[in-house]
Amino acid sequence: MNLGTVTFYFFALASTLYILHFGFYLVGANVYDVWQNRLRHKRFKAAIQGVTVNYKPLITVVISAHNEEKVIVRCLESIEASTYKNVQILAVDDGSSDKTRLLASRYKRNHPEAYMHVLYKIKNGGKGAALNHALKRYAKGELVMTLDADSILRTDAIERAVAYFEDPKIVGVSANVKAIDDFTVLGMLQKFEFMVGYRSKKVYSMVNCEFVIGGVGSTYRMSTLRKVNFYSTGTMTEDIGLSIKVVNLGNRTNRIVYGSDIVVMTEGVEKFKALVKQRFRWKYGSLQNIFRYRHLIGNTNFQEYTFSLTFYRMPLALLSEIMLLFAPITWGYVLYWTIIYASLRLVLGAYLTISIYILITVWFDENSSIKDRLLLSMYVPIAYFIFYVMDVVQLIAVVKCLRRGHKLLRNEDSAGHWVSPTRIGHEVTAT
Repeated sequence: MNLGTVTFYFFALASTLYILHFGFYLVGANVYDVWQNRLRHKRFKAAIQGVTVNYKPLITVVISAHNEEKVIVRCLESIEASTYKNVQILAVDDGSSDKTRLLASRYKRNHPEAYMHVLYKIKNGGKGAALNHALKRYAKGELVMTLDADSILRTDAIERAVAYFEDPKIVGVSANVKAIDDFTVLGMLQKFEFMVGYRSKKVYSMVNCEFVIGGVGSTYRMSTLRKVNFYSTGTMTEDIGLSIKVVNLGNRTNRIVYGSDIVVMTEGVEKFKALVKQRFRWKYGSLQNIFRYRHLIGNTNFQEYTFSLTFYRMPLALLSEIMLLFAPITWGYVLYWTIIYASLRLVLGAYLTISIYILITVWFDENSSIKDRLLLSMYVPIAYFIFYVMDVVQLIAVVKCLRRGHKLLRNEDSAGHWVSPTRIGHEVTAT
């Protein structure tokens, strides 16, 4: 068997597995939607019957900020507009050199009814350290939600987040993060990427194998945060570090799930260079945490951990990063056969598969209006080509990770100070 034949069968197998994975995501996400509809129906029925929900704990909402003068007030306003009122707000200014603290303090003075504290750290010590400073010393809530300063909560987001914790096994909930409308190439890329990526979280929740909760709109039980000693400060992604520490407790009795109805808007990155920097940080931080908790991969302690976590989700997270290195080979292979056979069948097949999947994702997004779905559908025909931009970004990021592989293997700390991306400060309300 020659090299060409081996290569052909390798790519045929990879393509088949890829399509099966898409199918698994589609079916699993739809099962999740049925589960969510049942929960909503149950709550609606209880409301009609006049049954009151007694579980209304104090929730502490922590905003971490560094040079966020363009967006801090917008974030605070979205919290104040929440339908859930038993809220403590902690705004943490981590060594800003702009008007972030001034604007947050002014907002507090203008809203004396708000249970709010503005905290200031002179030294920029990193987001994890800033969050720990607020949580350990000032947080009073039974639940804790964390936000970035550019976040905008939908009015019912906190209320819906709290509802998940009526289940005693749930200790952490991930929000449904959406990119604020920005009709540039990078803006549309991130909007579609968020929609596709967060839809996959529905599957991970259904089979109980999620281990990643982002920093935007994530909610935890305070008792769990104390148990794991709050955020890790030695990795580039403190949010992943925290969620995997929680899962390490045993994800059968300490479940983290995705809440598709907890909608939070956030600004996308505006520049290509900033996007590369962001994705390197995310990727390197993810690898740091996977490496630290590598004992979970293939772990057979099924009394504590689910098979789906240790034999599917964790290995897949590592494998997907490795497979990025083969992206140029894949592109070259497709281009080679396209030229040799003077046929666009390979390209057309990939284009149709991805485009149909994106279209399904758009129209099954229960939090988008018909108008938004129609608008996004107009961009679907070019989404496949836009995603190649992200492939390039991801490839650059993984190569940068390899260049720092010696630090990763030695488990050296890589947190330090943080720099917020350039903000636009769109006038947006997540209703």
